[in-house]
Amino acid sequence: MRDVRAPALKRDYQVFVALPDSYRDTTRRYPVVFVTDANYAFPIVRGIAQRLTKHAGMEETIVVGLSYAQGDTGVYSRRRDYTPSVPRKHDYRSDMPGRPVALGEAAAYARFLKDQVLPLVAKHYRADMGRKFFVGHSYGSLLGLQILLTEPRTFEHYILGSPSLWYDGGVMFDRENVYSERHRDLPASVFFGIGGLERLAPGKKRSRAEEEADMVADLQDLHGTLKSHRYPGLRMQMKVFADEDHASVFPLVVTHGLRSVLPSKK
Repeated sequence: MRDVRAPALKRDYQVFVALPDSYRDTTRRYPVVFVTDANYAFPIVRGIAQRLTKHAGMEETIVVGLSYAQGDTGVYSRRRDYTPSVPRKHDYRSDMPGRPVALGEAAAYARFLKDQVLPLVAKHYRADMGRKFFVGHSYGSLLGLQILLTEPRTFEHYILGSPSLWYDGGVMFDRENVYSERHRDLPASVFFGIGGLERLAPGKKRSRAEEEADMVADLQDLHGTLKSHRYPGLRMQMKVFADEDHASVFPLVVTHGLRSVLPSKK
């Protein structure tokens, strides 16, 4: 674990690092997986990567967990750092007494990752910085989309589970439209995964409000739109996991996302 100061944000974070079993016995470099929401997601991703390596012959990886800001609750930190905009209308409330609600700082947090966290990992570990994975879920996937649609080469591979595309009335659809108008390519590989139960309840009218969102349909819309542009450098997969919901689907997204790029030898 390493402490990292974000001077522009005036906050402190931590990165958790899990090295492969063979790390001390070789001089080779390893693909590196960066995962948001490290407080819960880092041990999950680390465990899955280790198990796939040991039992399925997948290539070993370094796993890096991205913590919440020190002194912040998880809800406060991720809501601020992972969301791409401040909604014009919202009813969010701060869960930290004496501090106002904070939203929409994903662009600033993404710069912190690119300018400070990635160089730190490159300096201190034998990471193959030409094979970097971004792993996010829910709001973490909004951050991934923010990076993908602004500076896609920050990571080579994106594993994005259950993105909250309803956020701010579907603002990421607007961001995608702006990107497509300005660029002819989107150089990245993207694996989208979502639970089959993340659909709108029968009888409800679909909208881009959180309580009326059909997250599966939203992701299918985004996937279809990206596919329609025929970006030559974009490799993309989407999988809907039947009988899984927003809480249960993450391990499956990680497993299938990693195996889509790092196939097992067995």
